[in-house]
Amino acid sequence: MEDHGGSPELFLFLASTVHDMKNSISVLSGTLENLLANAPGTPAVADTSYPQMAHMLYQTRRLNDKLIQLLALYKEVGKPSYPYDPNAVRIEELVQQMASQQRILLNSKGIRFDAEYAPDLIWTFDEDLIIGVLLHAINNAIRYTTDRIRLSIAEQDGWLELRVEDNGIGFPPAMLQAGAALNGGGPVDFASNSTGLGLYFSSEVAKMHRHRGRTGSVHLENGGRLGGGVFILRLP
Repeated sequence: MEDHGGSPELFLFLASTVHDMKNSISVLSGTLENLLANAPGTPAVADTSYPQMAHMLYQTRRLNDKLIQLLALYKEVGKPSYPYDPNAVRIEELVQQMASQQRILLNSKGIRFDAEYAPDLIWTFDEDLIIGVLLHAINNAIRYTTDRIRLSIAEQDGWLELRVEDNGIGFPPAMLQAGAALNGGGPVDFASNSTGLGLYFSSEVAKMHRHRGRTGSVHLENGGRLGGGVFILRLP
C-alpha cells in the first residue's frame, strides 16, 4: 500500500466512489434490518422471504465490511500517517456494542451468540479499528458456523486476548496458510484468497498497537471451545 503506482487523482476518485458505495450499502443494510425486525409478526413474510432477507443482510454486511477495509487501507492504516487514536475502553461496553450491532443478523440466521469477559476489565486501544476487526471476524464466523459463535475477551500474561470461535468445520487450509504467512511477515495472496483483504486489514490494525516493545498480532487456528474456526487478536 506504500506505492499506489497510479494517478493520485484516480485513487482519490476511487476512494470517493468506494465511500459512496459504502453509504448506499449501509442504507440497504439498515432497511433489511428493519424488515427482519418486523418480520416475525408477519407469518406470511416469515414463512417465505425471511431466510432470503437474512441472507441478503449477511451479504450486505460482508460487502460493507470490505468497503470499510478498503477505505482504511487507502488511508494507509498501519502507517504512522494514519489517525491512530487509542483510548481506555471498558470491555463490557465493547462487547455490548458488538452484540447490539450483530443481534438482528445472528437472530435471523438462528445463530446463538455467547460472550465471556471480565466486566471490570479496561484496556487501551483504538476502539473504532478494533471494532472493525471484530466485526470482520464475526461476519466470517457467520459464514462458517453451524449455529454457535463465541466471543471471549480476557487478559492473558499481560496481553489482551480477543477470541472469536464457531462450531463449524474450521478454517480451510488456504485461510490458515494466509494467517501464518502474515505472522511470518510474508504477503497475502489476494488473487487466490478471497479473505486476504480482511486478514491483511486485521493484521495491520493489530500491528499498530504497540506497548513496551510488544506488538499486536492476529492468529487463526481450528479447535477451541466450540471445535471450529478460532480467530485470535492479541493486543499489548
